[in-house]
Parts: sequence; C-alpha cells; structure tokens
Amino acid sequence: MNSRTDGSGLSSAPNDPHDPAPTRKRRRGRTFLKVTAFSIGGLVALVGVTLAVTSISNAVATSAEAKEIEPYGRKVDVDGKKMNVVVSGQGEQTIVLLPGFGTSSPALDFGPLTEKLDANYRTVVVEPFGYGLSDQTERPRTSANIVSEVHDALGELDIHRYALMGHSIAGIYGLEYANAYPDEVTAFVGIDSSVPTQPGMDDELPIGAMQAMKSLGLMRVVTDLAGDPYAGTPFTEDAKKQMTILSMRNSLSPTYVNETEHFSQNFHDAQRLTFPHDLPVLLFVQDDNTDVQGWMTLHEEQAASVDHGEVVPLKGEHYLHHTLSAEIAQGTQRFLNESR
Repeated sequence: MNSRTDGSGLSSAPNDPHDPAPTRKRRRGRTFLKVTAFSIGGLVALVGVTLAVTSISNAVATSAEAKEIEPYGRKVDVDGKKMNVVVSGQGEQTIVLLPGFGTSSPALDFGPLTEKLDANYRTVVVEPFGYGLSDQTERPRTSANIVSEVHDALGELDIHRYALMGHSIAGIYGLEYANAYPDEVTAFVGIDSSVPTQPGMDDELPIGAMQAMKSLGLMRVVTDLAGDPYAGTPFTEDAKKQMTILSMRNSLSPTYVNETEHFSQNFHDAQRLTFPHDLPVLLFVQDDNTDVQGWMTLHEEQAASVDHGEVVPLKGEHYLHHTLSAEIAQGTQRFLNESR
C-alpha cells in the first residue's frame, strides 16, 4: 500500500473510500446546514409573529383611543370639509396662531401660550387640515392651498384683521399669507419660525419606511420606549394624553405625507417672497440652534428686510412656547404696542 510521510515523520494513507471519517465529516456538514437553516427559519418566524402581534396591538389601541378623544373648539366649513378652530380671550386685538409641521393638536400645543395671551388679546388657533381635530384632505399641500384654507376658516368666523403668529414651518406659510392678504395681517410673530433659504430642506425623508413602521405598530413601540416628550412642560396629564392619542392618529396620514412631499417646493416658492416692508415682524429665535447652519443670521436678515423688524433670542428647545410662554407673550405685547 502506498504511503507518505507528513512533517511529523509518521506515515499516513490516502483517503480510503471505506474509511468512515469523510462520511462523518459530510454528515456533520449537513447537520450544521440543517441547524443553521432551522435557526434562521425560527428567527424569521419569531420576527413575523412579533410584527403580527405589534400590528394587531396597534390596531386595537388605535380603535380604543378614537373613543377617548375629547372634542374642543368648533368646526367651520372649508372646501366642503370641517376645519377645527379654537377662539379664546377677550382683547380688542386678535392674534391668529398657526402650528409647526406635524403638531398633533395645535390648540393644546399652544395652550400655555394662549393662556398668557388671552389676558390682552383674542386668540384664534387654526388647526389646518390633517392637524388636531380637523378633517383630512386630498387637496395638494402647497403653501397657497394651506393659506387659502386658513383664510377661508377665518372668514367663516368673520375675522378680517389680526396679527399672525406662527411656529416653525408656519414661517413659510406666514410669508405666503402676509403677501396674499396684506390688508388683513397687521404683524407677523415667529416662534423659531422657518426661513425660505435655510439649508437641508431638499433632503428626502424616509416616509415609506416610517409608514411601514406605523402600520406594523413599531412607531407606537418606539414612542412608548422614548418616554414623556412633554417632561418639564406645564401641560396637564390629560392634555399630554390627548396630544399623544392625536399624534398616533394624525402622524403619517395621507395629508401629513402629502405635506412632506411638498416641503422642498414650498420652501423654493417662498424664496421669491419677502414680508411687506411696512409689516412689523417679530422673531423669537432659539439662540443655540446647532442643527441649522446660520440659524440666527437667517432670522436677523429677515427682520432687517422690513421697516420694523426685531429678533429676540431665547434659550430653549425648538418648541419655545412650551416653556417660555410668559416671555413670548410679554415680548409680543410690547412689540405690538410699539407697532400701533
């Protein structure tokens, strides 16, 4: 029998077809593949079962929460649908408030601020379609459409003279609004409001993935794990509950998604506009915003574009009105008095 010597000096024979060792190796290989396939299949099944559970739980919770929504405000007819509006305060001057993008319940969200403003003004919180208790809409979410709908809602209330106050993206819609209805708007007050030339507004959002997360119930899981988003704010527990419920209902709705799809075009369209030079403009701005390059400078340039413009830096989060409502109300009253 032929033999060879390995480095140890011991002889070894070539593979013998009758030797059981190769057979054992092949069997072990097949067993490993089976175990691996079984493990992967089990993992896939586990993921599938988990997603089925979260999806069902989300559907059940959404249905139950719909019965817990507490109505507020009044509905007005706009474009064949219902838009929710909340009017409060008894002052001679009127302030109309517009929310930032995706605000679950504008009326509740602005609550700490309207409570302060109501001592001196009549305040009107408009909940655009897709927000708060307002209906959804299939009408494209262009700035022009959003502005005309808000204007129609105010017309239904016989409100034709007012200062416009807006948070975040309402800075874009407010710019459109002030140019569309210059005879009605007496001033614009921005609360960390968006500016047409701010960077990053051409970035695409992973809307498809976000919608999938919501339908699978994962958005609810993430929300639950994230903790209280209103910690450190003056909101009551009931208000927090209502805002959470409405957030789960309204976020990633068809109206919400359509508005995100119009972000880029709405910002580009706004770049052709400036506030009327004789319109008083007051801008409360987060003074340590590091997320948007040149944030403060952009607002200073916008304020400088009108005859009576002012920037007030405030230390706080983007939703300045959650924790600094007293400062905003006092600054607004001073500015509007100076502008009369």
